[in-house]
Amino acid sequence: MPAQDGPTLIASVQRAFRLLEAVSAHETGAPAKQLARETGLPLATAYHLLRTLVHDGYVHKLDDGGFVLGDRLGSLRTAGRAQTLLSRVRPALAALRDDLATAAYLTFYEEGEIRVAEIVDSPRTPRVDLWVGFEDAGHATALGKSVLRELDEEARREYLSRHHLADLTPRTITSLPVLLRRLEAPPLAPAVTDLEEYSLGTVCVAVPVYRGSTPGSLGVSLPAERQDRLQEVRERLLPVASRITRGLSLTI
Repeated sequence: MPAQDGPTLIASVQRAFRLLEAVSAHETGAPAKQLARETGLPLATAYHLLRTLVHDGYVHKLDDGGFVLGDRLGSLRTAGRAQTLLSRVRPALAALRDDLATAAYLTFYEEGEIRVAEIVDSPRTPRVDLWVGFEDAGHATALGKSVLRELDEEARREYLSRHHLADLTPRTITSLPVLLRRLEAPPLAPAVTDLEEYSLGTVCVAVPVYRGSTPGSLGVSLPAERQDRLQEVRERLLPVASRITRGLSLTI
């Protein structure tokens, strides 16, 4: 057989995408016969593909027999938008990693939880061992405390009422009054630190960032023996955080 030029393409996948494009062109829906005609597909093929797309949630069949886009595509759009946003700030995180020789982290406050959006590290600058999820360690991490500091008092107390101040290391703050006082007046404000409160042998610094009105934090982790560099790290973090906030806000 002669060698084929170009990539191997899966025709059934191409046909499914053509159907999705045709469905998207009809705001109030279109029947299978019309979609088959518009895509040039045999009616039986169109029926089989539409049945599969409906089953998987990418297409929804209306009571009148028409087809419209399904909810599953909405989740893909949301995820794709988040990936696009992160792709725009990832170079800044990589530059920060290389400049400070530290792993860099980005978090956001989403649906009442502090969630890691991105970590940029390398073999030379490994990330901290995330042995406890950030959702359960907001009180013990610089990234989490930075987000908590940006919340209004009601939202902050509501979050803390749902999260036990677990004793992760001998240095973890487990007293709510002490934690609240530290959040009000951190020594390196607006930066917040974690001095071996999450993991012994590791210190972290974080500063606030925003994605529109959503608070988040940008931070780095360092070996504890580099603790004397925290002020320098703070000065490097602040302008990067401002650029990230501007970059994210421009795409909201």
